[in-house]
Amino acid sequence: MLNPQLNYSPQSPKTIHIMGICGTGMAALANMLQQAGHTITGSDKQVYPPMSDFLERIGIIPFAGYAESNLDHKPDLVIVGNVITKSNPEAVALADAGIPYLSFPQALAEYFIKQKHSLVVSGTHGKTTTCSLLASTLYHAGLDPSFMIGGIVSEFQSNNRLGNGQYFVAEGDEYDTAFFDKGSKFLHYRPRTAVITSIEFDHADIFTDISQIKASFARFIELLPPDGLIIAHLDDNNVAELVAKAPCRVEGYGYQKQNDWTLVDTKTRDGVTHFDVTYLDQKHQFSIPLTGRHNCLNSIAVIAVLNELGQSFSTISNCLDKFSGVKRRQEVRGVVNGITVIDDFAHHPTAVRETLDGLKKGYPTKRLVCVFEPRTNTSRRAIFQEAYTKAFNAADLILLREPIPLDNVAKDEQFSSATLAKEINKPEAGKAKSFETTEEILIALNHVLENGDVVAILSNGGFDNIHERLLTLLRAGR
Repeated sequence: MLNPQLNYSPQSPKTIHIMGICGTGMAALANMLQQAGHTITGSDKQVYPPMSDFLERIGIIPFAGYAESNLDHKPDLVIVGNVITKSNPEAVALADAGIPYLSFPQALAEYFIKQKHSLVVSGTHGKTTTCSLLASTLYHAGLDPSFMIGGIVSEFQSNNRLGNGQYFVAEGDEYDTAFFDKGSKFLHYRPRTAVITSIEFDHADIFTDISQIKASFARFIELLPPDGLIIAHLDDNNVAELVAKAPCRVEGYGYQKQNDWTLVDTKTRDGVTHFDVTYLDQKHQFSIPLTGRHNCLNSIAVIAVLNELGQSFSTISNCLDKFSGVKRRQEVRGVVNGITVIDDFAHHPTAVRETLDGLKKGYPTKRLVCVFEPRTNTSRRAIFQEAYTKAFNAADLILLREPIPLDNVAKDEQFSSATLAKEINKPEAGKAKSFETTEEILIALNHVLENGDVVAILSNGGFDNIHERLLTLLRAGR
């Protein structure tokens, strides 16, 4: 067992060891710490590209595998990733070594956030896109922000940045912190300004029901100082309920008129969405190079934050226009023979519905083919079996991969793509089909795709590199 008294940051640590360094966030933290002047070592069970290449480029060669000997150099501090279990041999060795340790969010807060004005974006959906929009807009407004985000922001080609400005943009994840701290990550991020996009049930491997998730968000809201601000999507009843008890000012955004910021009109042309927002009885016009009403809402949250920080509406509008996107969020991976292949991270039923609706509006004359892989711990359970039946309405053709079974969940409690396809096909015969393997999906796509189709591939994982494999097939011809 780790000694709780050693869970602190020593003064001016020179050498920092990171357990689980090949995770996207952990590698980004390693990069930031190295830029800040620390000597970094690390270890991971799976050391392979692209993260191994990234670490090598910045001069860090991780230990392959976890072992007691990885701590022989006696680092001043160890950062423990949330993939590490208490029985991990290196975690056991850490307990015996008497070395101070921190979790990932503790380290991020201690070394980078606490010196800044913390802008934390939280919520079940839209965190990464909203964070990326916020970081990009701050940057183009000349405010030189720092950030740590769960996706690669295209204009920076990175998910992290150390700027000289006063703002730090953090993606406020509600997932647990570490094996020694089961509280949500965002509880460490010292929010001064916060965005809450939505609160729905997710992370079934961590939370048993929506009440637990709401309890965690309630704790997060309590962290705001009296002079802080919460930008809240008040159309979401769970959000509205919780921010009613906030210790600071709240500004609402959404479709409903009781919001401070109200989305009143949207039009999409050539992949750009133009939308109107009312604030203090005044209408303002904006545009973003994204499709979907959900991305308009994400943008309104950013507009509200920038307005609070003193930026004019004209400046905000100009900065939003310059946003170049986020990897794996409506990302066009290629166009071959008139067929557009798009990659998106959507996996929760709400996110799937909004993403497909947005893409249909963005490509109104095209056939929208959706390929979906349920990969998260939640989506592989039957929790959303019924909810998914309406999530794919905007798609014209749906190809579903059967999920990899969960070892610790009874068979009748696991999600079934075959069952979902059957339900979707009741009113619309032939619209959906399930497949056991990615290879079968690729064969089917190669037969059914036609010039002008848009293929939206939805997964929060790598999906067996299906995107590049499909593009290769299309280039080879049929």
